[in-house]
Amino acid sequence: MELVNTIINDPMQAIFILYSVSIGIQLFYFSFFTAVLHFTKANLKLGFQTCFSCYLCKKEFYNLKINLPLILNQDYPEFEVVVVNDVSDDETIFLLEDLEKEYSHLKVVSITQDLNFFKGKKFPLALGIKSARNECLLLTDADYAPAGPNWIKEMASNFTNEKEVVLGYGKYIEEKGFLNTVIRYETVMTAIQYFSMALVGMPYMGVGRNLAYKRSLFIQNKGFISHYNVSSGDDDLFINKVANRKNTQIEINPASFTTSPGKRRFRDWWIQKRRHLSTGKYYKAKHKLLLGTYSLSLIVLFLSLIVLLILKYDYVPVLILFALRLLSQLLIMKKSTDRLQERKLLLISPLIEIYLLGMFPVMVIANLLFKQNRWK
Repeated sequence: MELVNTIINDPMQAIFILYSVSIGIQLFYFSFFTAVLHFTKANLKLGFQTCFSCYLCKKEFYNLKINLPLILNQDYPEFEVVVVNDVSDDETIFLLEDLEKEYSHLKVVSITQDLNFFKGKKFPLALGIKSARNECLLLTDADYAPAGPNWIKEMASNFTNEKEVVLGYGKYIEEKGFLNTVIRYETVMTAIQYFSMALVGMPYMGVGRNLAYKRSLFIQNKGFISHYNVSSGDDDLFINKVANRKNTQIEINPASFTTSPGKRRFRDWWIQKRRHLSTGKYYKAKHKLLLGTYSLSLIVLFLSLIVLLILKYDYVPVLILFALRLLSQLLIMKKSTDRLQERKLLLISPLIEIYLLGMFPVMVIANLLFKQNRWK
């Protein structure tokens, strides 16, 4: 009752309380969820598993020419590489035919017409998985390269009878320009969330550019059938469905990373992020609640901060709380970027956070008004 009277009689105090609560939620997430990533130890390597690596390509001749040999020449005793050539009308098929003659462990599956069973890349990916002969599946895309010759070894060594899902990190190459910085920052923050939540027993997503799971898990859960009508989600929605605290492992050894140049045009990045955001509504309720609470508290934090500063509320407690949150954010960012080997993100991260905070709601509105089905 006293709180209600405060809200009615002193709106400024109510806004400050709202501001303080949002700061508290942010600090809780920083300490409970994201900090756990920094204290996890390197995984115990369990030896070799017969493994499979899958590439999806759609008019990817130049990427395949550079990246596919890096996969085929991995330092690993036994593995198969399945490349799904999805209706490519460039020189991709000729490149793959030449590589098949050179590498006996390369298998090419070609789709010659758009069958439209699933939206996006789910159908070609499912076809590649069903064409594989091995139980352990390691997935990436044609525009990604492994960080080194031990990529398969690092990712596959996490599989056990119990561990059926391995979440890896797909990073973007550092380049000049604000867009590249935004892309790398958003990638790091997403990774912090899905790695940390997996570590506390609540895995909710992975990224298809570096993701491993067992073929039997895919078959038992009927693949992508539950969300076949969604153009994206072959990675995060599938993991959201099948991953749990017992069957999921993370791998953050730098040798396990995959790398790719980021989008160079804002329009391409915009399309990509709209597609990623469109899958969030299909997550399990508990994951939507956790992620939504964090995002909402961040919005409330900045809106209430602006109001308090404009209306000249007592600056001292307002700025002390903001400084506490900022220092916590920078500490998490410093430790995360060090562990994930990302550079030149720390000092600019608060500005990019504000930029994305304004950008993502616009993307959500765009998704409500306009549909998009493309996956490349």
